Amino acid sequence: MTPPLAFFAVFFAYPVASIVGRGLHQGGRWRLGPIGDVLGDASVRHVLWFTCWQAAASTALTLALALPGAYVFARLEFPGKRLLRAVVTVPFVLPTVVAGTAFLALLGRGGFTDDLLGFRLDTSVWAILVAHVFFNYAVVVRTVGGLWAQLDPRQEEAARMLGAGRFAAWRRVTLPALGPSVAAAALMVFLFTFTSFGVIQILGGPTYSTLEVEIYRQTAELLDLPTAAVLTLLQLAAVAGILAVHAWTVRRREATLRLVDAARTAHRPRGGERVLLATVLGVVALLILLPLGVLVARSLDGPGGYGFTYYRALASSDASGGTFLVAPLETVWNSLRYAAVATVVALLIGGLAAAALVRGAGRLVRGFDALLMLPLGTSAVTVGFGFLITLDKPPLDLRDSWLLVPLAQALVGVPFVIRVMLPVLRAVDHRLREAAAVLGASPARVWREVELPFVGRALGIAAGFAFAVSLGEFGATVFIARPDSPTLPVAVARLLGRAGAANYGQAMALSTILMLVCAASLLILENLRTGADSSGEF
Repeated sequence: MTPPLAFFAVFFAYPVASIVGRGLHQGGRWRLGPIGDVLGDASVRHVLWFTCWQAAASTALTLALALPGAYVFARLEFPGKRLLRAVVTVPFVLPTVVAGTAFLALLGRGGFTDDLLGFRLDTSVWAILVAHVFFNYAVVVRTVGGLWAQLDPRQEEAARMLGAGRFAAWRRVTLPALGPSVAAAALMVFLFTFTSFGVIQILGGPTYSTLEVEIYRQTAELLDLPTAAVLTLLQLAAVAGILAVHAWTVRRREATLRLVDAARTAHRPRGGERVLLATVLGVVALLILLPLGVLVARSLDGPGGYGFTYYRALASSDASGGTFLVAPLETVWNSLRYAAVATVVALLIGGLAAAALVRGAGRLVRGFDALLMLPLGTSAVTVGFGFLITLDKPPLDLRDSWLLVPLAQALVGVPFVIRVMLPVLRAVDHRLREAAAVLGASPARVWREVELPFVGRALGIAAGFAFAVSLGEFGATVFIARPDSPTLPVAVARLLGRAGAANYGQAMALSTILMLVCAASLLILENLRTGADSSGEF
């Protein structure tokens, strides 16, 4: 537990506490008056209510649409499965501002609904909910599908042989086994939608605002640090309550599962499974492929017609009108380098934390689990500003170091590693470890020969999620990325923030490159997953 605790104390607790302290500690004393003022504001209560309501609705809608997809990707074999698995993960790494713009083109003036149905869906809650499903579809498919593919189907078959119907067998055998994984996926989706920023800003208009949007407005636009500090504390308290409920749910559903090689559980669709497969493919086409297609179309729609004008402009820093000190195309290499380092850090810290959580018990360990999840529910604006004002003195003067960006990205990647690893680690029968130890195996050999074959797949899932999150992280990176080495999402946001068709076209071109790089990376990892010992949904 020591390395994860030290990592979170230095790179999370210290920066966030410093920001809150600057807002509430003024004139040499603590001022608690702003807390009552903010909590008594009716507009703040409305923001909190909408934040919770839209997060719950987005989570329910995502689970309803994505759980059938989790089954299809886990248990069915069909042509193009690996490619499609990579494609459904692409939205998860796109900057929210880019995806929001794509949905605005689909649902706004002159968009899909405006042209065909005669009305617009932007600036409505439905646009927000659909965009959230677009982002989080892969979270459910990957997290739940990873465990579902390794569940022994003979247990459900045995229930059916004893007279249970198909639905009853699934409800009484498979669903309880999937409970911790579904709960983990639901938690991640809720936290992402609870702290939604880019989607709300673009699609919600002035009508809708979440806590994250309000924190950004109070900090960056109004420079009201006391109000921003109170809202940050409010967000942290809400997230802590969510994590407490989640930990209680997981403890009630923990069980030892019989896990098998995923290659043995997949089969060709038969009977009603063909209809289910067609339905899932239709949902993926409308929900994911259509918005991504809009990005590609916008990137090719140049001043002289369709072509690669905007892509060629990315090779020169002059084409962006002084927006960058380097050519925008160099941001691709920066993002890949940062994401790779962040993934290694996240796997190391998250793997140690998951191992500690599995072997420990009691309130201390449960509190440790909740602490490690807090970065997912903390304002990225708060973390970014916190990095700037705290990591500026020896021995932690990292303002001029390129390591600052991957450290911030790893902070968000660690919770993914933990949540993906825990269900599988807890499913390993502890008697297997004890038997190996009795036969003389060292702890390292027990891990290598007993646990690793079971958790190898989960390690692949965790690495893929950590890499994806790091590649598309924007909230904190925008404050700490150096001008001479911006990341791809930061470059896209800067281009979108400047007027002119050329900047917009280059932003869409960079977004398309980010989409293709992600899809190619995930597809390569899919092709590496061969043989009985292969692992990783990614």
